Amino acid sequence: MVSSTIPLDSFRSLIYFVAVAEVNSFTKAAEDLGISKSAVGKSISRLEQHLGVQLFHRSTRKMSLTTEGEQYLKSCLDALHTLESAQNTLRANLKDPSGIVRIDMPSAFGRKVMVPILMEMSDEYPQLNFIITFNDKVIDPQDFGFDLAIRFGEVKDSLDIVAKYLNDQQLVLCASTEYLEKNGIPETMDDLHQHQCLVAWRGAKPLGWLLKNETLDDVRFYPKPFHQISDGDAMVEACLLGAGIMQFPYSLVKEHIANKKLQLILTALNPEPTRLSLIWPRTSVLLPGLRHVINRLMDLSDQHAFK
Repeated sequence: MVSSTIPLDSFRSLIYFVAVAEVNSFTKAAEDLGISKSAVGKSISRLEQHLGVQLFHRSTRKMSLTTEGEQYLKSCLDALHTLESAQNTLRANLKDPSGIVRIDMPSAFGRKVMVPILMEMSDEYPQLNFIITFNDKVIDPQDFGFDLAIRFGEVKDSLDIVAKYLNDQQLVLCASTEYLEKNGIPETMDDLHQHQCLVAWRGAKPLGWLLKNETLDDVRFYPKPFHQISDGDAMVEACLLGAGIMQFPYSLVKEHIANKKLQLILTALNPEPTRLSLIWPRTSVLLPGLRHVINRLMDLSDQHAFK
């Protein structure tokens, strides 16, 4: 907070004082500043009155700094150099992203897809640092708690948040080959009630699966949970170990499907792709580091990097 003992016009007077001290002339300083000689003189007089000391020896032939004026000039130059250094630092930050960006994301997607991208950014700009947290909680605009968030599902712009589309993620049903050999392959939605289903746990309750019904509408299906798991990586691991059937984004299990560790089932029930969004609090100014991360992720979205 600026001290209440320093009038705001004293900062202007400080600039005028330094200008006069450097040339020892009101006339020359006024020309350099592009203002009238009388304006400079009045400003210096007000400054001397405010400080309670005389800053210049004045005569008809010449002017020079008093002892107090010399001391004050040194302090003024130190202050101006500090301000200039601060401005240069800010300008440099605009060129080279820096600072700490807090980013929150779903666990499995974050670890598999986002962390490598963020570490690549940090390698490129060592002054850019991250606080990375993992969860899937619903965004509360009044208690955002981070600079950026990534979420699955529809999130719309509001007065409090900005939501940008990254890409669409296809949800699929899958299970391990071991599980399907032991328990059989379900052929209908109703068959799922007879199987061990691994269900996400959010907000103290299990989440249903989004499936396409016989009229090709996406509906929420609630299987009887065999295991309820709040962490995406843990759910994938449980599925790989033969614990049951899960619904998960295809992009995060495609490697396991390619190497035959997991098998797709009931593909006709796959819902419409779900939206992946980048979200941040609505504000008039984005710090350079945060703006860089947003721009980089949007560029990667254009390159289909999140498929």
